[in-house]
Formats: sequence, structure tokens, C-alpha cells
Amino acid sequence: MKRFFLFIVNIVLCVLLYSCLSEEDYTLDASARLTFSTDTLSFDTVIAGEPTGTHTFQVFNHHSKGIRIRRIYLEKGKSSFFRLNIDGVSLKEGETTDLEILGGDSLRIFAELTAPVTDSNLPSALEETLFFQLESGVLQKMMLKGSGQRVTIMRSVVLKKDTVLSSERPYQIFDSLVVDEGVTLTLSSGCRLWFHPTASLIVRGRLLAEGTLQAPIEMRGDRLGNMFSNQPYDRIPNQWGGVVFASTSTENKLNYCDIHSGAFGIRCDSADATPLKLLLENSIIHNVEAEAFSSKMCNTIVGNTQITNAGGDCVRLIGGKHSFTHCTIGRFYVFQGQGGVAVRFSNHDGGKRFPLWQADFSNCLITGYSSDDIMGEPSARYKDEPFNYKFNHCLLNTPKTEDKNLIKCLFEEELPDDQGKAKHFSPGFDLKKLLFSFLLSPHSSAVNKADPAVSRTLYPHDRLGNNRFLDGTPDIGCYEALPLSTEK
Repeated sequence: MKRFFLFIVNIVLCVLLYSCLSEEDYTLDASARLTFSTDTLSFDTVIAGEPTGTHTFQVFNHHSKGIRIRRIYLEKGKSSFFRLNIDGVSLKEGETTDLEILGGDSLRIFAELTAPVTDSNLPSALEETLFFQLESGVLQKMMLKGSGQRVTIMRSVVLKKDTVLSSERPYQIFDSLVVDEGVTLTLSSGCRLWFHPTASLIVRGRLLAEGTLQAPIEMRGDRLGNMFSNQPYDRIPNQWGGVVFASTSTENKLNYCDIHSGAFGIRCDSADATPLKLLLENSIIHNVEAEAFSSKMCNTIVGNTQITNAGGDCVRLIGGKHSFTHCTIGRFYVFQGQGGVAVRFSNHDGGKRFPLWQADFSNCLITGYSSDDIMGEPSARYKDEPFNYKFNHCLLNTPKTEDKNLIKCLFEEELPDDQGKAKHFSPGFDLKKLLFSFLLSPHSSAVNKADPAVSRTLYPHDRLGNNRFLDGTPDIGCYEALPLSTEK
């Protein structure tokens, strides 16, 4: 009995001693505060009514002793549109209690947002305050922000009559949007088409997309959040399908359109090369997994347009008749690609003949990371098949050669190292954030090298509306270089 009593006493003493030591490991000093990995957690604009992806931030205790948190709570409590999980513990009813962070340790908080659907066509701002009440009596806080955008949902829509889509609010497209044969779809300036993964715009009739410099037409994926910290889904390719012009589609016109981050960009399916298939002007096709612009036996005109960063070819032409004027075509794809180049053209495919009646490039900047970004592929079997191409006053990333079809062109291999390839553009590429500017640097060799007669006749202003003749001679590509004093 005596031994048992001593054993109990020893246990009690150990517990008391541990408690004292445990208390000494924590501080009630009001100067000991938490620090946060961000002062404001921003969700930017999200689709109203849909749960967002998960955002995360960390809470640090940089002190040597632990800090006890009596209570973590949202200002709006359980009515908040934000949902939080703290180190695996859900913030039930908008709050949780009794948490500890050891000295030099941290906890991670996961946040989601479901924005309410409102009557407004404009994004509705949402703000919430997250409070941390420490046992020392200190009250700390950080902000949660976002905006909910109401959308018009289109599921498996096949347009059977002429239709106009407005710019009032974005259209979220599931299972593709199809324009039936004989039907015209008109996209108003400022119209936004947000496609769910794998959804595409399939045009069997006609598409008229007349944007403006101030209100371009946007086609992109519907994932508005971040794939991971500070990396939006919108900068990752293959977020949706792309735009398909079927064989029955002709007389399509796209002006000031921004098409980006799809599985592909624009695909023109086989058709008679006599009628105009597509007029594409003042537009951007950027950051796609396969081909950015592909055409098979079609008649296309492309001007003042940026076609960049494709996993496949930026421009792929199989037969037909094509004209590219004042275009910037650059393949600086940083993901695992499909072995593409900036421009590829041929008069055959799959053992079949596809006469290349015309592939003309004037005042175009064609470059990329490869040693040779231009591939002309005539048929070895059908030697008499038309294979007509011309490059006039272009800057080309291809080995210099004596070719009568290359007229007053510049070659990357002849340029100084500080002027070639990615150095043509300003500001420089930010590969960590996947930000690519293709504005022409005033130091580029493409400056003042365009054919002025072509510019004056077709595109006296660049894609951004800048006069090409302010400094006397126009520049190659879709952007006129800004003077050094105004370069951004």
C-alpha cells in the first residue's frame, strides 16, 4: 500500500512539473504576435454560385516561446461566404477555439469562397475579416477579398437561328457551343466566352466577332482561380478546347479577339480554297497545347495579329491560299510541347495532295527558341503539286539561304546575341509567373525594317492603334516599337 501511495504521489508531481514546464513554454507577452504570409488573401473574380478552388496561407510564430490562440473567427460568422480549414480543423459556425502554435512553428489555413448570385451584371465585391484573439489579449486580423461574377450558363447549345451574344456578362459554356450550318453567330464587342474544360466553339455556319481595341472579345477557360500559389489557371494551356471552323463554314470574320490557354487555338477544317474561310485581324492567339492556327485546304487572311506559344506549330498550313501581314509569330512554349515550330507549310498530308496555292508572309516577325522555326515541306511524291510561298520584309528564325521567295528578309543567325529571339520583346519574359509580352523592343532589329508600301496599304496602324509612320518607317510584326522614353 505504501509503495502504491508513493507511486501516485510521483505521478502527480510529474504532472505538476510538466504543467509548469508547459506553461513556461508559452508566453502571454502582448508584444509576441503572429505574422501572416499575406496581409490580404485575394480570390480576385470568381464565378458566382460555384465553389472556388482552395487558396492557402500560413500563420507564423517567430518567437522562441509558444503562442496560444483563444479564438479564431470570421466577422460575419456562419453567414460568411468564405469557408476555412485550419490545420485540418474546419471553422465550424465561423469560428474555432483553443489553438496553439509552438515557438518557431506555424499553422496552415485553407480557404474557399462561394460568391452569391446577384442581379448585377458587374462583379460584386466581397470582403471578410478573419480575427485571431490571442490568450495575451491581443486581437490580430487579416482580410479576405473576392468578387463574384454572374454568368450566363450555356449547356450543349446548338444554335439553329442567327444569334447575337452581348457583353453584359460572361457566357459559361459547357459541352461546347455549336453554330449550325447556315446560321450566323455574332459576338458583340466586349463579349466574354468562358469555356469549361474540353468545351469548344464549333462553327458550321458563320462567326462574326467584331471586338474593338477598348472592348476585345475574349475566349478562355472558365477556371478563374489559381492552379497553385500565385499561378492562375488562365496562364496554363489546355484549359478548354478551341475554335473550330468546319468544312461548311465560310466568310468568318474575327477582329480584336483574344483566344488563349486552350488545347488548340483556331482550326480551319478542309474546304474549297476559293471562298474566304476566315479573316482574322488585330487579334491574339496565345498559349495553347497543340497548334495555335491550323488550316487545311482553306482560304485565310491574317493581319496585325499575335500568334504565340503553341505546344505544336504556331501556324500550320496544309494546302490552300493564305496571306499573313504584320503578324508576330513566336514559339516560346515553356511546357512539354509536341515538337512544333513557329510556321510549317506543306502541300500534302497523309499521302494525299493538297495544293498550296499561296502562303504569303509580309512584314512578319517569325521567331522562337528553336534553331529553325520555319518548315516548308513539299511533297516528295507529287513533285508537280503547287507549293507556292513568299516571305517579304520578314525577320526569320531560320538558316539563311538563297531563295527567290525570300525578299529583303532578316535572319536571326545574323543578329547580335543581345537582339535575337526573346530579346526582340519588351519587357522581358517572366518565366516564373508565365507572363509573356510580345511588344517590340526599340532595340530590336525588326524596327524600321518593314515594307512601307504594304503597311500603308493594309495596316498603317499596329494592333494597339499606334501609327506606324510616326518615326518614318514601319516596324516588322504586329506591334510598333515605342520610343525609349515611353517604353513600358
